[in-house]
Amino acid sequence: MPKFVIEREIPGAGQMTPEQLQAAARESLRVLADLGPQIQWLHSYVTDNKVYCIYWAPSAELILEHARRVGAPANRISAVRYLMDPAAADAN
Repeated sequence: MPKFVIEREIPGAGQMTPEQLQAAARESLRVLADLGPQIQWLHSYVTDNKVYCIYWAPSAELILEHARRVGAPANRISAVRYLMDPAAADAN
């Protein structure tokens, strides 16, 4: 299954309360359940004014549909081509 990074521009995201983050996560999961098992949210990184989400999905179009239903922006959707980490330096 393809992996995607979604960049969401959300001013003040880093100041969201734990309750607001929990509500957003619950709404995302509710919509994901409606869309079916072919799309999965892995995790997100919340910064000051953006949220970066990692998803498995068959297409960027399905991610856009999720964003539309949740009411969250999906300003940039990028397909992950490779995973690089410190262990890549040791590959022979």
